[in-house]
Amino acid sequence: MVKGVTRQVVMVRSPDAELFEQAIFLVRSDAVGRDGVTDEEILQQARAAAGRYMAERVPGAKLTLRRLAAYLACGLLGGALVGLVWFLTSIL
Repeated sequence: MVKGVTRQVVMVRSPDAELFEQAIFLVRSDAVGRDGVTDEEILQQARAAAGRYMAERVPGAKLTLRRLAAYLACGLLGGALVGLVWFLTSIL
């Protein structure tokens, strides 16, 4: 059954359509024009909400600073280990 109510909708397209093509947000009727809220602010909030959803629920979607530092440390440690093995084999 279709009700005769008009709603404003914000559609956020995914930059990587592997999992989702778009997210659809229904805008509250009292949100537009309240306290000087602009259309751009509503769109930014919708994008942020979609980003938070992906970061919380999709494995690997959230690359935190701690995880990035761990990847960098592992890479440097691995490189140092390979360099040490190469050095030891070259002098023996």
